[in-house]
Amino acid sequence: MHGILYEEASIWHFLFVTGLLGGGAAWMTGKAVARTWGTHVRLFLYMLGLGIGVRFIHHALFWSTMFSLHYYIVDTIVLMIFGFLGYQYTRTNQMVTQYNWLYERASLLSWKPKG
Repeated sequence: MHGILYEEASIWHFLFVTGLLGGGAAWMTGKAVARTWGTHVRLFLYMLGLGIGVRFIHHALFWSTMFSLHYYIVDTIVLMIFGFLGYQYTRTNQMVTQYNWLYERASLLSWKPKG
């Protein structure tokens, strides 16, 4: 996996920066976009910017390559997973809370009409 998903000497650097720091920021960004009733397109654009920020943290802390398209894409895909999960989780909570006479929770990430 070294060289495909991460370029640092240890996977722990990748998991810490991309998974924990970047994933947490992406989850919170997804929640914020959902709470303001934003669209998936807006969240997608925010994740592209957050991917640049995560690449900078990799570069600043662990001397990784700052301008690497390959690792930017890998980091951004991981961030998008966290961001869109946070978005969908928050949107589901909004729909079943604010429109509880219309919808009920179908799963953790979806809702369905009542009746």
